[in-house]
Amino acid sequence: MGFEIIGTGHYVPGKPITNEALSRVMDTSDEWIFQRSGIRQRHFAGEGQGASDLGLEASKRALEAARISPKDVDYIIFTTMTPDYIFPGSGAVLGAKLGIAGVPALDVRQQCAAMIYGLQLIDGLIKAGVAKTILYVGAEAHAGFMPWEDWDIVEGTSNHEVAPSALARANDHRALAVLFGDGAGALVFRATDRDAGLIASKAHTDGRYAETLYVPGGGFRTRPYWKASHFDEQAHIPRMDGRELFKFAVTKLPQTARALAAETNTPIERIDWFLAHQANARINNYVREQLGVPPEKMPMNIDRFGNTSAGTLPILIDEVTREGKLQKGHLAMMLALGAGIHWGCALVRL
Repeated sequence: MGFEIIGTGHYVPGKPITNEALSRVMDTSDEWIFQRSGIRQRHFAGEGQGASDLGLEASKRALEAARISPKDVDYIIFTTMTPDYIFPGSGAVLGAKLGIAGVPALDVRQQCAAMIYGLQLIDGLIKAGVAKTILYVGAEAHAGFMPWEDWDIVEGTSNHEVAPSALARANDHRALAVLFGDGAGALVFRATDRDAGLIASKAHTDGRYAETLYVPGGGFRTRPYWKASHFDEQAHIPRMDGRELFKFAVTKLPQTARALAAETNTPIERIDWFLAHQANARINNYVREQLGVPPEKMPMNIDRFGNTSAGTLPILIDEVTREGKLQKGHLAMMLALGAGIHWGCALVRL
């Protein structure tokens, strides 16, 4: 018993926010951002718009593509690092919005590496007979931790001057802020007797590097878990050691991909697609070159969406599916690394 993807969809909120728009509220430029990340633009959720709202729109499109009703879904897996609430998880909220209260919803907190862990869960649930039709959603609303105050300037509805103090605060976090965008991808998985599904996977976690990318405020280490001083300390904004993350990604991802290929006796050149998390174009190009993979086998869309964390791989899969590139029988290697640090690869027969 395996699985197949019978429907895909994605959704991004609002109009694109260009690099030039970000240069209005902090000292940066299109050239600086693009050279370091490959990003030209991204989207941001509006006030009051949460990860479940983005996931809802993506889910509607995936269910439509699958030609099934929400009532046909018997399990939800929701992956995000920016949930609507600290608790409960966004999966329950999404289920209610889809009108399928009572369907179990599992929330996964593996950040950008969520898809690798999600595939293991999907495979296990189907093989255990727990579920037959699973809605998998990756959605992020990063707008809430952006470091600028003047959203009207970023969104182009005002051109007033940015206060020096606000500019200084945004500049403190610009290396992180330029990387992230908001959006959601949804995939509908169905059990099948066909030769399809997860062939093998390798997932790893190393918590010694947890603080290479983390949010220092709002945790239950303190009483109360959110202190009045946290906002002034900008403790709601993630801290990132970009240099260390880059080194980790370009080392661990090729190693893991080679190990998985060797264990499954799968030559790298026999793999049709390498679908990688969209964190940084430089990382993906380095990994691709290390594996000897031609550019056309590793599609990227980071230039248009930025890093949508758990949303990146579902969004990418939806795009290449709708373009007619992913075909039944194709062999795909999925690669991802995220805060934790979690990383891994999965080999999937489509």
